[in-house]
Amino acid sequence: MKTLLLATALTTALSGLATAQEITQFNIGLLGGENAQDRMTSNECFRAKIEEALGVPVKLFTPADYDGVIQGMLGGTIDYAWLGASAYAKIYLTDPEAVDVRLTKQNVDGSTGYYSFGFARKDSGITSIADAKGKVFAFGDPNSTSGYLVPGAELTETYGKLEDYFAEVKFSGGHEQTIVGVANGDFAAGVSWADGLGNWEDDYNSGAFRRATDAGLVDMNDLVQIWQSKLIPEGPLVLRKALPQEVKDKVTDLTANLWEDDPTCAYGVAAGDAKDFVPVTHEAFSGIIAARKLQEGM
Repeated sequence: MKTLLLATALTTALSGLATAQEITQFNIGLLGGENAQDRMTSNECFRAKIEEALGVPVKLFTPADYDGVIQGMLGGTIDYAWLGASAYAKIYLTDPEAVDVRLTKQNVDGSTGYYSFGFARKDSGITSIADAKGKVFAFGDPNSTSGYLVPGAELTETYGKLEDYFAEVKFSGGHEQTIVGVANGDFAAGVSWADGLGNWEDDYNSGAFRRATDAGLVDMNDLVQIWQSKLIPEGPLVLRKALPQEVKDKVTDLTANLWEDDPTCAYGVAAGDAKDFVPVTHEAFSGIIAARKLQEGM
């Protein structure tokens, strides 16, 4: 009788756990860096595919800044996101158990990294960081890897305190805002990201410049590259750890096969031409996590 009661209790408990783990909606967070409507359009096909696979409504969320996605993942209101390495570092340093690292973008040459590029208007006469001294310089978002963490650290190492080197250091709010701001003359120079494959005038193969030119916001022939960072590890696609394993596996498999199944959809998700979404582990971001800890004085 005790055995029967124990089995019944265990079955009931497991049934209750399964019910508790069921999801009624799945939320995808899209990092800032371009306007909300373009982010929604680029990822709509991806949203629809996940909705079909999971059988529950899937919503896209486009917070105004990177921290909106970060806090959403930490708070459990966002289930999936493609993060920059610095954004992932902030999540990990806040709660190491918040997310599972699953995949990252693989470039057309098989690499899994990208660069931060300094740039200015071609007609500005600025061809180097030295030429931008004493002028207004723009970073993107405080939680951006290529829009702040890496270029900020590398430029500081070379030129000293940036607030003293430039007339003013500003945060534009995102990559698109930096690109458009420099093109419009609001900033003398700034930084944004690309995979570095292909040619500058062709906006490289993927990245913020490719998104901006695809949207008709800028012409790369009006801009000039003035600086390039060291290679930055491509950010991870992460899932909220508390999700049911079956949900995490379905979303991971769908994303991993996206370039094979629907290259047009994958192009929008990946911000341009790429080869694949491939497995990655937490260890790939140890250097960025260390840099983030140093930046925050931890």
